[in-house]
Amino acid sequence: QVQLVESGGGLVQAGGSLRLSCAASESTLSINHMGWYRQAPGKQRELVATISSGGITNYADSVKGRFAISRDNAKNTVDLQMNRLKPEDTAVYYCNARRHVRLTVWDDYWGQGTQVTVSS
Repeated sequence: QVQLVESGGGLVQAGGSLRLSCAASESTLSINHMGWYRQAPGKQRELVATISSGGITNYADSVKGRFAISRDNAKNTVDLQMNRLKPEDTAVYYCNARRHVRLTVWDDYWGQGTQVTVSS
């Protein structure tokens, strides 16, 4: 069971920046994919960005060019640098870890979430 703890959320004005960090309870070397998802009030949880164990990144179109995901396997962390924030980025942001178990079986782990609020 991987425990994930997020930090770094808060209130920021539009155009500002925030950096989210997620610490895993065990070595991220064993985790195939790590990522960030978000959920705004009344909406479904959506992918923000993911990064594979090989460093391949994937971003939602809405954040491309503004957000950057990175992982540090020495520190067992995954970070999300968010620049040029917009009010529509307001959401609870969740850290995710995905580990391949066997064949088509994957284990998903989630953090408790951190609130990001962008004021206009």
